[in-house]
Amino acid sequence: MENTDSQLIVNKDTSGTIKISEEVVKIIAGLAATEIEGVAGMSGGIAGGIAEKLGRKNMTKGVKAEVGEKEAIIDLSIIVEYGANIQDIAHQIQNKVKTTVESMTGLIVTGVNINVQGVSFGLDAKEDEAKTK
Repeated sequence: MENTDSQLIVNKDTSGTIKISEEVVKIIAGLAATEIEGVAGMSGGIAGGIAEKLGRKNMTKGVKAEVGEKEAIIDLSIIVEYGANIQDIAHQIQNKVKTTVESMTGLIVTGVNINVQGVSFGLDAKEDEAKTK
């Protein structure tokens, strides 16, 4: 596997070449993390918040990935729901992201680091619901 212009060459044989963009690895990891119950969202910092306010959804918000020839390390910044057990959620995310990225890309995920950046009290969901009524 080679890294060429942010694309990982995962298979090169007589049939042709298969390339996976590093962005794809980040999208897979972010989507897998948000499937876990208790995750209110991803924390992308100021730049991510500005992009969302402009109407562009950033699928890699809160996700960093270091991808080598055969391995990947993924860092996720999350916001948890109030009342959720943070350690349980973090372990579930680590397992889900690891298995999903490995099964979809063939990379070996050597680490999934979780950074809890905030707690959601559910006010945003209630405000959005009130606006639609």
